[in-house]
Amino acid sequence: MKKFIILLICLTLFQVTEAQDTYDINGERLELKSLSKGRLDLFMTTTDGSKRFFVKKDEGDFIELKQAIGANGQAQYISTLAELTNDSDVTLEKVKFTRASLNNFVGFYNYKKAIETEDGNRDYPVNFRFGFSGGVTNNPFVTNPDNILSPMFGVELELYGDTDTPRHSGFLQGRHSFSSDDFNYSATEFSLGYRFRIINQERFNIYVQTKFATLNFISEELPVLNGQMVTVEEVNETEFNLPLIFGLGTDIKVSDHSYLTLIFGELFAIFQENQGNFPTDIALGYKFNL
Repeated sequence: MKKFIILLICLTLFQVTEAQDTYDINGERLELKSLSKGRLDLFMTTTDGSKRFFVKKDEGDFIELKQAIGANGQAQYISTLAELTNDSDVTLEKVKFTRASLNNFVGFYNYKKAIETEDGNRDYPVNFRFGFSGGVTNNPFVTNPDNILSPMFGVELELYGDTDTPRHSGFLQGRHSFSSDDFNYSATEFSLGYRFRIINQERFNIYVQTKFATLNFISEELPVLNGQMVTVEEVNETEFNLPLIFGLGTDIKVSDHSYLTLIFGELFAIFQENQGNFPTDIALGYKFNL
């Protein structure tokens, strides 16, 4: 039930938290939702129950897309998009006047322009951010009867496209949780994951992340029955899992190329059981563009 409630909250945020700003356009003051950003930006607003779409290229003005048929027999939105995207090999043949269709077309155009260099050759830009963090964890997927918090430290390499405000990114993460006198368990984990920014502003963002593959090197002390005596032995194990561990995080921009980060890394997992303690896995960190 806890997993379902948290997942429902994440999905709700995914649906309702889109970037919105207010603009003055041709004498109207409109609050626009940003649907796609790139060489061509696409925005949407609702007026009297009807959806209205606007586009903006580079430093140009906002242009409203309309269904009205022009003198050439084409819908105005088709003619406008054809003119704005005539520098790329894209087709408007099946583009409809709907949010999904317009968003798909503009997103595809932006993708094609992002991978084209000045000489017309194609490049697939990948940018990197390096970060490190420290915090505490109660190792929520490990038996921890007294709910002991352990210190942890981590580093990560985040990969994203050719934009300063990526909606999507992947990451490679390494972290170590330390043992203590009260809880003799330590683990070094390497994970591969994905982030989606549900709020994506220039100065800050909030994201949902999932770790879908983990490799753990575990060391713990366990009681072992040896005849009539109970002794404690150190056990070392290596585990590879596909757990789908979900978490939340935020990046706060502190300079042109660096961010403070706060991550609640392990809220719940789809294929790994929580051992009964409410998850406490919080880290504060710093990351910067490479």
